[in-house]
Amino acid sequence: MEGLEVTVLLGLAILTGTALAPRLRIATPLMLVVIGLLLGFVPQLRDIQLPPETVLLLFLPVMLFWESLTTSLRAVRRSLRYIVPMSTLLVVASAFAVAGIATLFGVPFHTALLLGAAVAPPDATAVAALGRLLPERTFMKLKAESLTNDGTALVLYAIALSLSLGENVTGWSITAMVLVSYLGGAAAGIAVAALAYVGLRRSRQALTINITLLLVPFAAFLVAEWIGASGVLAVVFSGLVIAWSHSRITTATSRRQASAAWPFGVFLLNGALFVLIGLEVQFVVHDVPPRQIGMLLLITLATWAALVVVRYLFQLLFAPFSRPPAAATYSRHRARVVSTVAGFRGAVSLAIALSVPTSIAGIGELTGRDIVVFVTGGVILLSLLVQGPLLPAITRWARLPADETAADEYELAERTITGAAVAAIDDIAAEHGVSDAVRDRARREGYEMLELSNARAYARQSAADDARIAELETALGQTDATGAGSGGTAESDPSSADAPASTSGEGAAPASVRRLVVPSAHDTGAAAGGSGPAASLEMLAESDGVDLTQRSPLTRFDETMRLKLALIDRKRTVLQRLRREGTIDDLVVRRVEARLDLDELRLRGVDQTG
Repeated sequence: MEGLEVTVLLGLAILTGTALAPRLRIATPLMLVVIGLLLGFVPQLRDIQLPPETVLLLFLPVMLFWESLTTSLRAVRRSLRYIVPMSTLLVVASAFAVAGIATLFGVPFHTALLLGAAVAPPDATAVAALGRLLPERTFMKLKAESLTNDGTALVLYAIALSLSLGENVTGWSITAMVLVSYLGGAAAGIAVAALAYVGLRRSRQALTINITLLLVPFAAFLVAEWIGASGVLAVVFSGLVIAWSHSRITTATSRRQASAAWPFGVFLLNGALFVLIGLEVQFVVHDVPPRQIGMLLLITLATWAALVVVRYLFQLLFAPFSRPPAAATYSRHRARVVSTVAGFRGAVSLAIALSVPTSIAGIGELTGRDIVVFVTGGVILLSLLVQGPLLPAITRWARLPADETAADEYELAERTITGAAVAAIDDIAAEHGVSDAVRDRARREGYEMLELSNARAYARQSAADDARIAELETALGQTDATGAGSGGTAESDPSSADAPASTSGEGAAPASVRRLVVPSAHDTGAAAGGSGPAASLEMLAESDGVDLTQRSPLTRFDETMRLKLALIDRKRTVLQRLRREGTIDDLVVRRVEARLDLDELRLRGVDQTG
């Protein structure tokens, strides 16, 4: 088929899957894989091949870069004890376990190790697509593991390929390969991200910023390939560095553009990849001699089962070395089961399998590539179509505690930055020459936002307390509970000053909640906007009730805009301080910053920003 026909076909498949998945109540990626399998029954469509370089050079850089940008850096730092062994030792253990099982079916060890390297790493994009129902902390740990384990799998693949081709492999060469892959990949990603930071630090043009950020993952991958390092790790490290410096090198307009374009583009690439996985599996099945399919199916089932068992046993054996939770009110066994089921395979596994040369020894009529591609495709399907639908049920069975940390931190951030802006409004108004009337109106609006934020925090705390009371009463068998309410106190920042509380309004929180602690700091200032030449006006109506002693509406509007923009700058300053201190998470910062960006764009206008 021609390229245009394939593009239209993939677009229609993604559209169909996206429309049908909610109606059938299944995850969209699963629907797209099924559509790919169904399309594979058409002989002409089975000719659509997925070159490995397409996955490695087109799909993965964009998808992994976006997943790195949307990963919590604080969660990565706090979960290193989990992430490091799971992304290195577990991948090695899984690869050798699969290789051992494959050799029992007569597969040469070198070919079996290639298969193990292909199926060992869970895929970050599959985890991101199917693991959204997990608690936030568990989801971030799995995502960080999946982002960093590809480097280990690619090193194993290089070692197995060298052995298969008869090349000399020593301990020193393996050590050098590991060091170059990890350290070189990290260095390439950091270097490219640093160059992007230097280039964008003074740029204010939204298109320039977003085009540069789009080039970062491809440039990082290219530099890593030049030095023989892991391009996947280079993309991940570049994404993490850009995520850390994102607020300093982007503008409100560029962030709004990116927040709309990146998720949509990544969704399309993900959807196309899932459809192509289904087509590729159909091609491999029809390309294999029918009498060999039974044995390959047995190898596929054994490989999939081995990956699941090894993942669970590895977590069980390393449990004594992991940091126990502060208050473990849930079964750690059930948490390990959830993590085991959430280990999906995807794009990286398929790319490794498709990269295997046809000259690799296999069994009888089957080449090593036939075995690796067939089994890898089958494992991907089993992980997506079996583990995917099971994950929601397993998560409900595990009864993992709800993670309300992000919601609490979001409310804390909103109260703190609003309180800081209100506390500094007198200084900001004086600095920007704002009249008392405009200043007082902005102060009233700030108080109303504080009152709303405090009321929301109080309502959430009360609802959480009531839910815990109801759960306890149910556990104790008290069916005649009286349903006593409980009060909650909002978390406060000890380095701040009191903010006034409203004395009226429905849903007002008690004094202990309304008392807000805010930092006191001097504003860094915001540039005042100028006005362009006046256009000719036509009088449409007159009014005798105009007070000529009042300031011009245009003047009041200009003052209001200058004051509100300066207050937004103050909020951003306090927000970044909260992030540096570790009070709030990176993802919470992005949520709050997105709201501030909308406020700024409403004031300036999209075309006048950046």
